[in-house]
Amino acid sequence: MKKIFAILTLVMLFTGLVVTEALADDELVIGLSMDNLRLERWQHDRDIFVKRAEELGAKVLVQSANSDDMVQLSQAENLITQGIDVLVVVPHNGKIMGSIVREAHRNGVKVLAYDRLLMDCDVDHYISFDNIRVGELQAQYLVDRKPSGKYFLLGGSPTDNNAKLFRQGQMNVLNPYIERGDIEVVGDQWAKDWLPQEAMKIIENALTANNNDIDVIVASNDSTAGGAIEALAEQNLDGKVLVSGQDADLAACQRVVEGTQTMTIYKPISKLANRAAEVAVAMAKGEEVKTNGKVNNGKIDVPSILLEPIAVDKDNMVETIIKDGFHSLEDVYKNVPREEWPEL
Repeated sequence: MKKIFAILTLVMLFTGLVVTEALADDELVIGLSMDNLRLERWQHDRDIFVKRAEELGAKVLVQSANSDDMVQLSQAENLITQGIDVLVVVPHNGKIMGSIVREAHRNGVKVLAYDRLLMDCDVDHYISFDNIRVGELQAQYLVDRKPSGKYFLLGGSPTDNNAKLFRQGQMNVLNPYIERGDIEVVGDQWAKDWLPQEAMKIIENALTANNNDIDVIVASNDSTAGGAIEALAEQNLDGKVLVSGQDADLAACQRVVEGTQTMTIYKPISKLANRAAEVAVAMAKGEEVKTNGKVNNGKIDVPSILLEPIAVDKDNMVETIIKDGFHSLEDVYKNVPREEWPEL
């Protein structure tokens, strides 16, 4: 809570724009520090989180760092000096951003790690989907359809702890097949910042190295899947190689129903963002936060709220993503002949 009437100065990096805004002494203020807003998924998170927090009477100050660690640290420090009650962080690098927790606590600000864990620190709470389960769902879907063959492991950003958790889950499922010799791993690389162009280059090189002989690409999210599928399309292999994904981005859902991407993982963002906003407001008020798990960040077992992800393919697209209103039938199926659209 604010004890006095404060004048906040918001410095918008890269633009030079300065905005001053008055906050009432009893107004709850949440700082939301985001890795970046380039991916469609994070725009959903921001909008839903802000809407719910405002419904609960809080104000949200949002900063996006464009995947620059030093910029994100500076922005988070700036949010803390403005007198926020709670800092919510989607870190680009969980180890680097973990250092912000000590400064936040020195200033009486509690910290909620959102979707990605803050490492090696005393972060107050963590909210995400069960990320190991995400990887298990991806791999299980693939091995159910291709229990033997040549697999390429396409990981996400090496600076994102979630990418490592996804891989852990994938390997929980894949290891028995690998040990039996049913699955041969023909490559294992990580795409910087989850960028599709990075994934495309990796798969182009992998196809060349393996003479196009790859059966499955275990892509850890939809942006890397998209890059992989572009590389496959160049060799007329799109739709022939199984490719996983995650996030249920619109382009990925379109690829799934068109047949070039095998599946995606739907993490109902509305549930995550709404719950995170509720948790952040509760933290600001000093209320108890109910958790359902703990995740170790290298220093402590962080009290965590873990939500259940859902595997989605063309068979359950309507009953999950479209039914929830995450994407519309018209948008998902726009590249599919109308007579092939499912009935709602």
